Amino acid sequence: MLGFLTVLVGCERALEENPKDFIAPSNFYKTQSDAEAAIAGVYSTNTGTEGDIYDTYFHFDLLHADYTISKGSWTSIGNIDQVLDPTQAAKPTGIWANFYNRINRANVVLERVPEIENMSEDVRIRILAEARFIRAMYYLNLVRDFGPIPLRSSSMADLSAIGAPRASLDEIYGLIVDDLEIAENDLPETVGSQTRRASKWAAKLLLAQAYLDRELWDRAAAKADEIINSGEYELIQVEKQEDFYKVFAVETSTEDIMSLHFSPTASTSFIHTFHGSGTPYNKGTVFGFYNVPNMNSFLATWNDADLRKHFNLYSSYIDESGNEVSILNTAEPVRFKKFIKNENGIALYSIPLLRYAEAFLIYAEAACMAEGGPSDLALERLNIIKRRAYGYDLGTPSPADFPSGMAMNEFRDAVIQERAYEFILEPRRWWDLRRTGKAKEILTQAKGKPLIDERLLYPLPQTEIDNNPSLTPDDQNPGY
Repeated sequence: MLGFLTVLVGCERALEENPKDFIAPSNFYKTQSDAEAAIAGVYSTNTGTEGDIYDTYFHFDLLHADYTISKGSWTSIGNIDQVLDPTQAAKPTGIWANFYNRINRANVVLERVPEIENMSEDVRIRILAEARFIRAMYYLNLVRDFGPIPLRSSSMADLSAIGAPRASLDEIYGLIVDDLEIAENDLPETVGSQTRRASKWAAKLLLAQAYLDRELWDRAAAKADEIINSGEYELIQVEKQEDFYKVFAVETSTEDIMSLHFSPTASTSFIHTFHGSGTPYNKGTVFGFYNVPNMNSFLATWNDADLRKHFNLYSSYIDESGNEVSILNTAEPVRFKKFIKNENGIALYSIPLLRYAEAFLIYAEAACMAEGGPSDLALERLNIIKRRAYGYDLGTPSPADFPSGMAMNEFRDAVIQERAYEFILEPRRWWDLRRTGKAKEILTQAKGKPLIDERLLYPLPQTEIDNNPSLTPDDQNPGY
């Protein structure tokens, strides 16, 4: 598909990026304006101005979820009983290249900004914290999908020529946690409507995720609790399915912690791939994947009373002539609706990376695991998210509530399933299934074929193995 090929070609070229093109060290980093421009240059990769670096990453992770089916050039990703074919195995190269180049840019900022004499110390501290946040965010993405990876905490002119062995998970998460602990202290409390930029609370939520990965339950629960009690955010009350547009199809909302932002007329391939050409939701011709609820998919048993179901899925649409068009008898009878337009018919503004609702679900899971069972507070915070989904008042017990007395594993399963509903189309499901050890069971059931061990990690790019003197072919992930 042309949209994805364009992204991948750009990613391959990015492997050859010379940071001097970005930092011009001989005549740059002299003033505060230079420092602001440098960190803006790192952020620009989150806004689509250099191509959406999350495009392939989002799709690759989403296509490993149990509710998606791939098609076109991505079809073989669904063959979870086989290693990725050469075409698909090449796609993680683009993910790897883009994320490491952004890590390198953050490293440049961390090295050069402290040398600037003519700038406010408060601004310096904030910019360095932003660079640490970005570095941690990209390393967290990489380690989840590739496992142990080279750890580079200083800048370099050629990203693959300087030797760096695969670091241990402890070393990688150690850097992530160190960066985020500094970031949470030094980042601003609020960024207003500029939620593409990192705040203190974005760092805390990313830190809670990292603790969740490492099963540091007490720490994950504590960070989530700080966010919930911060007073900075508020869950949107939902009474009808259209109310969810107030969460997703707005420039910012009271529960938006960090988002990728696009103009109302943006034509991002990430959006279009959920819809067939000819629908009012696809401005191009790319149609990457769709869902067909079946006996093995949680979509088939999703309670109709859950307003998220009707907000997220559609089986008919209104065409440009105002006629309702049913797709029930087509090859793709149900499609995803979360990212289309807001209630005024305007194309979406943002795709959330971090949002307030996740703090409630992280707290519920982590506190339950830390305490050997769900406390009243853990249960209440899980139920707050479920009440919102069913249109009930957030603070009042409802018929939709999970009951008290659930065992630890039963409760955790309920949280993970609630995360599946809440974060559908937001890359969380593949991560949740792997970290909880449920990927094989659930994906095998959903896709009707066994998930092999080799598919639990993406292959390291061959370019990295060929050019990194500290790696050998034996460092490749199993099966590739």
